[in-house]
Parts: sequence; structure tokens; C-alpha cells
Amino acid sequence: MDDVAKAAVKLDGVSLTRAQLVQVARGAQVALDAQALERVAHAAEFLLQQVAKQEPIYGISTGFGSNADKLLGSHRLRDELPGAARSGQPPHIELQRNLIVTHAVCVGEPFAPEVVRAMLCIRINTLLRGHSGIRVQTLQALAAMLNAGIVPVVPQLGSVGASGDLAPLSHLAIVLLGGGEAFVDGQRMPGADALARKGLQPVELSYKEGLALNNGTAQMLATGVLAVQLLEDLLDTADLAAAMTIDAFAGRLGAFAPEVHALRPHPGQVQTAANLLRLLDGSTLSDIAYHLVPKFRQWQPGSWDSPSLQALGFDIGWDWVDFAQRHGREKFYQRFLPFRGGKKHQPQDSYSLRCIPQVHGAVRDALEQAKRVLEVELNSVTDNPLVFPDKTGAAFVEEQVISAGHFHGMPLALAMSYLKAAIPVLASISERRLNKLVDPATNDGLPPFLIGNEDGTESGHMIVQYTAAAIVNDLASRAMPASVYSIPTSANAEDHVSMGANEARHVLAMAQDLGKVLGLELFTAAQALDLRRDMINAARELARRADAAGFAAKVGGGPLPDAPERTGFLDEVDALREQLARSGEYQPGRAVAIAHAAIRARIPYLDRDRALDGEVATAVAMVADGSILAAVREG
Repeated sequence: MDDVAKAAVKLDGVSLTRAQLVQVARGAQVALDAQALERVAHAAEFLLQQVAKQEPIYGISTGFGSNADKLLGSHRLRDELPGAARSGQPPHIELQRNLIVTHAVCVGEPFAPEVVRAMLCIRINTLLRGHSGIRVQTLQALAAMLNAGIVPVVPQLGSVGASGDLAPLSHLAIVLLGGGEAFVDGQRMPGADALARKGLQPVELSYKEGLALNNGTAQMLATGVLAVQLLEDLLDTADLAAAMTIDAFAGRLGAFAPEVHALRPHPGQVQTAANLLRLLDGSTLSDIAYHLVPKFRQWQPGSWDSPSLQALGFDIGWDWVDFAQRHGREKFYQRFLPFRGGKKHQPQDSYSLRCIPQVHGAVRDALEQAKRVLEVELNSVTDNPLVFPDKTGAAFVEEQVISAGHFHGMPLALAMSYLKAAIPVLASISERRLNKLVDPATNDGLPPFLIGNEDGTESGHMIVQYTAAAIVNDLASRAMPASVYSIPTSANAEDHVSMGANEARHVLAMAQDLGKVLGLELFTAAQALDLRRDMINAARELARRADAAGFAAKVGGGPLPDAPERTGFLDEVDALREQLARSGEYQPGRAVAIAHAAIRARIPYLDRDRALDGEVATAVAMVADGSILAAVREG
């Protein structure tokens, strides 16, 4: 077990953090706070006293849900029949066990172990508040199951998010009773065998313990926290992918200036703009003068006259702006030389570049709202009824054992709905940047589909954009909020439910697919960045060793050798040549360069068409495992 798993997270019901929950989900053990266990014991003893008084208490001496009007007797009615086989259990014990075994009816593929471990941790933590009536030994048994590495099999479909996550949590609890199924050491087996393998004994439930175990929001909260953890890294990855794309476009940084965002200070927007400037710090590609950027021309055998440049898979060039076309633009051409290359003479980039702070920032703000809700929920009591053993002045037990609705998942559901809408937005703008890179009409002088293709046989990165488009469409089609569509349950006793479990489950799966789109953008942006950097640096190398006449071979639209404008043309060509010759080697931002190097360590530059499936899978995996982002953070 790794170091994360060795460090126990102390649970006390009031201080669990998202980071700690993720640690437990990934293998850390838990320890139960002694003072919290005293609260647990006190509440359980209070319930025993109330039962001894034969007080009618929901879920303890009554049935559940639509059966709440049925009071339990001292034994089953059928036991009074002549010759009846007696159950051997008091009705209150049978009630709690039946609640678990009849409610464990989820279907579908099991949740990943980290989701289930997070669910167990959440359930233990909320029960430690001492308002649920569970006994200390039952809570300790639940913690022992978690620490032993027993992971109950919890199928993903079955919760409506009120009364909490009844069915999924029953799949957790049924293993504690020796039923159901569990994973142990990677093997799936019956719950009783899982307990026996780890030296644990099944538990027999007492008053309200079935309700305490299965009545709450642990599934939606666990999946929500893990989704938010993933999205935090994916937002940073999205900024990194965007920065690499900006450098590949030789983009404009003015739209990210602090004084700009001070005028519309949405927190996520301000943070994103600042992050982009940090990632692009040191770039000599961004904000480069328009006229210095050449455009792609297809390679020909006579394109270059030196071995180093002849090995390139492209040619470069500019178009000269004739003197007759400059009327009324003289001042402009005093500042910018009259050459049209890869960058258009316009002071702003397209929305998918210029509006990154506004779009990524809005997603950040949605994430912050979700984090606020999740952090409240992590240390909340979410079962029912709630036990207040020390409430003073209570005349009746109903004032100390109060039925309420903390199991209702709507706070979580709406926060997750917000994220469901945000995820396709982030994926969509990423795909739009990717599309700009491969489209010769929009990629500012890069080759079509980012491949030389002088023989007309190559597709380059064309179909990478198709895959990104397919994922974005799929994400958009899944963005419908589940929280707006309640379906009543329990014979209309539960007549409005949150569907928060579906919502959070969707968000986690959608976040994983968002990572695929960002991986595709990084894969494509790395290729574009290679081309942009190499094209400008090839122009710089040529400028350093050629004279004006030699450099003019890369400029189209110039006057004929005997034309009167020829001298002025060569003077302007020489000015362009001198600017390039005097410049240092062009390079991306320092953080972008680190990310690019991490990608190139595993995925080579595409000089000729080859099978890309393995490389695409690698790019996606590098986003999923965080290795590109980690390289930048460490660098």
C-alpha cells in the first residue's frame, strides 16, 4: 500500500475535507475520533430508553415511507398462528434488516472502487455527528470494512436522490450484514466471503441502524467530490491546452491583460486570464509582429538551398503589398512592413482564443459554487429521523426524534446541474480551437490539417477533429439536467425527489470525456506549435545567410526586375530580412515548452501520415493521469 494509503484520515463528523475524502477514496485508512464516538453512544442509548417507553418513533417502532402509519408490536402477528414457525427476531430487528436487503436492488455496472470507498467514508463521517442513533460497534464495523479494503459491489443505477441514495447505500450495508457482493484484493465474491477473508464478522442491526446506514446523500456526494477533483485539474489542463494553441497561432495577449479584467472582475475570469499570462510567460511567438510570420507553402525540391532547411517538410513565403495598394494606409505600413504572411493584420484573435478567460472563467465559477455546496454536505447529517438526545424542555419524543428532509439531494443536484451545463461549454471551445488549427482558412498560415502533403496522399490531423466533435456532441446531448424531472416514489409518500445521484454520476462521466477532448487539443496543438516555431525559425535562419535578393525568392507579388519599383521592393525585403536576422530564436512560453516536451517524450512529431490511434490514446491517457499538468507544475 502506498504512502497515501498508510496515512489514516481522522473522522469526527465535522472536519472532513474534499482532499481528505479523495485520499480515502484512493486508499487511505480512517480513524474514528473518540469524542465523536461518545456522541454516537449517547444517541444510541437515548433511543434504547425511548423504545423501552414504547414511544412511537418513525423507522424504529413504525414502518418506513408509506408504512409509517403501522406501529410495530412485540412480535410478528403471524407468530400467533397455531403451529407457526417463529421468526426468532423481534420486529424492530427484522425491520432494519429487511430495509437493507429489500432496498439493495440497483442495476448496471458497478461503481469504481474509489467511488465506493468515498461513499463509505462519507457515511461513517456523517454518522459520527451523533444524531443518527447508530451504535458504536456498528459504526466501528463499518470503518473496519473500509480499512480492510472490502469494496461492496454497488451497481450504478437505482437512486432517485431522496430519501437520499437508499438503494446504493443498501448495497454498502448489505455486505456489512454478510450479504451482497464485494471486491477484495481485486476479486469479486459474496459479501460473507469478503468479511471472512479479512477476519470480520457480520453485524446484526439494532434500532434505526438500517435507516442510519442507507438514508443519506453519500453516492451523489462521493461522485460529486470526485468529479470536482477531476474538474479542478481539467480546468488547469484546459488553460494549458489553450496557451499552447495561442502560441501555435502566434496569438495576441492584450485580451488577457489585468487592467482589462479589472473592469469585469468575475473571479474565474480574472484567474484564467492571469493563468494564461503565467503559462505564456517567456513566449516570443505570441505578440510577434504580423509581418514576421510567414505562411505555409508546399515543399518542392527547390524550396531550400541548405541541407538543414531542405529537410523541412514545408516551404514558406509572404506576399508583398504593392505601393499602389497602400493609399490611405501609409502610417500603418510605416509601423508594419508591407508583407502578408501567416498572420492577418488585425488586432484581435477569434473568440475561441480571445474569450478564453470569459468561457473558462465561467466554468471555474460554476465549479466554485459546486465546491461550496459539497463542502457543506461533507459534514452534514443527511439521514432521517434526526436524534436530539440533549434537547431540553421536550414534552414528547417527537420533539427529540424529528422527521425532516435532510436526505433530499436537491442542493447537490442543482450544483451538479450547473456543472453539467458547464462541461460541454469547456469541451466545445477546446474543439473550436482544435478545428481552427487544422483548417487552412482559419489557422493563420499553417498547412491544411497540419501536414505538408506535397504529394496529396496525407490527411494529417484531419480526423482528430472529427473525434473531438463527436465527443462534444455527446456531451451536449447529456447536459439536460436530471434535477428538473422528478418521478415520485414510495406510493407518493416521497412525491418529490432530486435525481441528484444521476446528476452527479453524469458529471463524473462527462468530466472524464471532457479530458479526452482536451487531450486531443493538446495532441493537435503540439503539432501546430512545432510547425509555427519551425516555420518562423526557418525564415530567421534564411534571413541570417541570404541577401535581399536571395530572401526575395520567398516573397510573392514583387515587381519584375526591370520595373521602377524593384529597388523600393528590395529595400523593404531587406528590412524584413534584417528584422528576422536580428531576432533571437523563436520559442513558446516556458510552461508551454514544458508541456510540449512532455508530449514529445511520448508522441513524435508527425512528418508523414502514420497510424495515430495509439498516439491519440497516449495523449488522452496523459491528460487522465495528469502527467502533462504535473510536468508543468513541477517545472
